Amino acid sequence: MTTIGSTVLGYPRIGPKRELKRAVEQYWAGRIDEAALQETARQLRAQTWTELRDSGLDSVPGNTFSFYDQVLDTAALFGAIPQRFHDLGLSPVDTYFAAARGRDGAVALELTKWFDTNYHYLVPELGPDTAFALAGDKPIAEFREARELGVTTRPVLLGPVTFLLLAKSVVPGFDPLALLPGLLDAYTELLARLRAEGAEWVQLDEPAFAADRSPAELDALRSAYRTLGGLPGRPRLLVTGYYGSLGPAFEILAHSPVEALAVDLVAGGDVPTLPALRDKTLVAGVVDGRNVWRTDLRAALAKVASLLGSAGTVAVSTSSTLLHVPYDLDAETGLDQDVRDRLAFARQKVREVVLLGKALRDGVDGEWADEAARFLPSPRQDDEVRTRVATLRPEHHTRVAYEERAGAQQELLGLPRLATTTIGSFPQTAEIRKARKELRGTDPAAYEQRMREEIARVIDLQEDIGLDVLVHGEPERNDMVQYFAEHLDGFASTEHGWVQSYGSRCVRPPIIHGDVSRPAPITVGWSSYAQSLTSKPVKGMLTGPITILAWSFVRDDQPLADTAFQVGLALRDEIHDLEAAGIRIVQVDEPALRELLPLREADQQSYLDWSVAAFRLATSGASPATQIHTHLCYSEFGEVIGAIDGLDADVTTIEAARSKMEVLADLQEAGFSRGVGPGVYDIHSPRVPSVDEAAGLLAEAVRAVPGERLWVNPDCGLKTRGYAEVEPALRNLVAATRRIREQLT
Repeated sequence: MTTIGSTVLGYPRIGPKRELKRAVEQYWAGRIDEAALQETARQLRAQTWTELRDSGLDSVPGNTFSFYDQVLDTAALFGAIPQRFHDLGLSPVDTYFAAARGRDGAVALELTKWFDTNYHYLVPELGPDTAFALAGDKPIAEFREARELGVTTRPVLLGPVTFLLLAKSVVPGFDPLALLPGLLDAYTELLARLRAEGAEWVQLDEPAFAADRSPAELDALRSAYRTLGGLPGRPRLLVTGYYGSLGPAFEILAHSPVEALAVDLVAGGDVPTLPALRDKTLVAGVVDGRNVWRTDLRAALAKVASLLGSAGTVAVSTSSTLLHVPYDLDAETGLDQDVRDRLAFARQKVREVVLLGKALRDGVDGEWADEAARFLPSPRQDDEVRTRVATLRPEHHTRVAYEERAGAQQELLGLPRLATTTIGSFPQTAEIRKARKELRGTDPAAYEQRMREEIARVIDLQEDIGLDVLVHGEPERNDMVQYFAEHLDGFASTEHGWVQSYGSRCVRPPIIHGDVSRPAPITVGWSSYAQSLTSKPVKGMLTGPITILAWSFVRDDQPLADTAFQVGLALRDEIHDLEAAGIRIVQVDEPALRELLPLREADQQSYLDWSVAAFRLATSGASPATQIHTHLCYSEFGEVIGAIDGLDADVTTIEAARSKMEVLADLQEAGFSRGVGPGVYDIHSPRVPSVDEAAGLLAEAVRAVPGERLWVNPDCGLKTRGYAEVEPALRNLVAATRRIREQLT
């Protein structure tokens, strides 16, 4: 394998039927041992490698498997797992999972969004005392494992500079980039060992450079690849920078002594013409690795062909790893044919890459021509929806001043200081999931009765715990986005289209294939029933327009803003009907607001303008006395504090437990003056926070936020947790709140 040829930059790893998710969760529950877990992993790796080899790719990526997260894998590989997890005295695999999920006495690593995707990574914790060393052999062992199957892989590693840029310092003022020399020593040893095993190529991913970077960060990239590229006897190096244009990093890498560069020609721009490319391979990412639409093969081939002569060799690939798309369109038998004909999942995208590679090398043939002819134009339009969007006016995005709203809401609701609530969902037991699956389509009356029973139980539990604002628990919802997609026109849902969000958490993003509208109320019946069971306020629960876009595969034939406004209008209609049914608090979740923020600063303000406008379009029709909440989680929100303020929500709940209330400083600095609920219970860990722990976080919060504006809540919804954890955690949350209330009075 002296050249790269046609390839993909990564592949899904959860298994076509989510085999990895099930094995990992069974291991956590003690139902299988480590040997069984490792056997499932071995089978999934073997299936991926042999499938990609047999597909006709010229180069097969390796080391793309992970039990939880590739950033955590890198930290483990180079001995950067914090000492508190080693002190637990666990096996290596349990230490790894403890870092991801936490254990009593050891808070998990912080979880945040991976660039502008819906994948989440675990944030490495580094400090001046961090000493990198090659502490594991995962890439080497998996290279050997593939070779035994007759597959020579190209090991994929997270690049050293991106790893450091994704990390957080445990010492104020310390820059993790200062650790680069020691980390490069560890990479040097790893590359030498991979070459000794027979690896001809190694892929190093540097997606951090699809974002704006400082001169010091660009200098670190230059230094890193001068060092690694200058090593004697190393494998050939392919450096990638997907999710956008590499900007100034492209020229730095072009002048470095590496053999190949991969560029994202879907999210990025044109490739600069540089003499330095003439002795390199340019890997052209023309098949979209992040969306599910069929590639226009004619346009893609023309784009690749235009690069011939600009580099020593030109090859074809996906624009990014295929981690973000489902496995196989052939598994979807329930999609309408007119939608299905426009789609391509991971296996279909591999075939597109292979066809483009053959056409580039040998010219087009009948197979290529047949596949190219299957590309379809845009869908039919809904003139009524488009007219509503076209006739929007500024008043459709504006409510009366917050001060006026706050007085009307307090008069109506009469809530105490430090009001307690949850974010929306309650644990979805196996019994609830089974009832939803078996009854919804076959016995609607029995289904509704079973859901009502669960709602009543959840309301009773919340009243017993002592929460101030209740939720109905969302037993009817399979997913916070998919549920709405199933009730809106313009969406399609898959049966097996799972993708990894983090760890064992998988989601089935719906597909926005046409203009969006709401044919009938979606949540009103469930919310009004819950409200009928209690005198306490019950929140109506909606997912916001930006999150619906971010967690869907969105049509690519019109601007995102247009689609966001269509969704915003549908939600506006839903809020109107919730108010008419007597619901006085409506939460419109936007956890993905930061996620869609463009990586380049030059593109960010335009996005923030239309995303805030879409949210306000959804919520600004509400009465001043209706309290609008929003929820945001697991992103670095400092960059979008102004936009969060611009949402003009009456109450904003936000993840803060793992980050120890770091977001409060950003809110204070921005002069945030409405209600805020920083999370005090990390729901992505099985740990139950004690009363003292929750009270400590609240004590810090009340120093930053006046008690009348401070809310108390978990970090996120409780769907993925069990009642054995949730009930004591919520009781501790309420007890901690009462303690702080007493201190305040």
